[in-house]
Amino acid sequence: MEFLHNFTFGVYPYIAVTTFLLGSWIRFDREQYTWKSDSSQLLSKCGMRFASNLFHYGVIGLFFGHLAGLLTPHFVFAALGLADMTHQWIAIGAGAVFGGACLIGAVALWLRRMTNPRVRANSRRADINILGWLVLTVALGLSTLPISIHHASAGDASVMIRLADWVQSIVYLHPEPTLLQSVAAVYQFHIFLGMTVFLFFPFTRLVHVWSAPFGYLSRAYQIVRTKRRRIAC
Repeated sequence: MEFLHNFTFGVYPYIAVTTFLLGSWIRFDREQYTWKSDSSQLLSKCGMRFASNLFHYGVIGLFFGHLAGLLTPHFVFAALGLADMTHQWIAIGAGAVFGGACLIGAVALWLRRMTNPRVRANSRRADINILGWLVLTVALGLSTLPISIHHASAGDASVMIRLADWVQSIVYLHPEPTLLQSVAAVYQFHIFLGMTVFLFFPFTRLVHVWSAPFGYLSRAYQIVRTKRRRIAC
């Protein structure tokens, strides 16, 4: 059991990150025609804007929230005068808002792909599977909130600090899986699912994230015309 724990939180992160980086590079080099988001909006607009906006705003907020909260050294927060409990309550609030938005959007997108005949017929298995995996990952993350609230109410920030220290140990190439041994299983499972998203990344439509399409914010609208009569969604 100890070997499995040490492998999962000491070796597996590097397998996931290596696959993420190397797999993305190989796909971009060999299969650029597949480097796209595979948007299904032209097939059906039903619920697309609502679900897609919620999902993207949520996942962007979660990504940068985790990035700042887990990779910023503890002494930086202390130097800024941000107490551990204040930090933890901010993390709880932001996680609830962005996690809730991401979960609602992801579930709506998954249901759309499963129940809309046109979208379902043009969906690859990887599209459906990665959405389902993201739903499970975010749902498990939200399920940690009651535990985090309990810790925060008791004035205990030790779990938050151990999680951040573990992430930083991975980044600094001196993994310390023992930091997670006393952390609740739900946190560990959430971390495992999150790492696996990076493992799946190069083989799914998620690769379009690399393109960082900030130009979309200022580009002109794309006008699409068809001679066919509009089909009700």
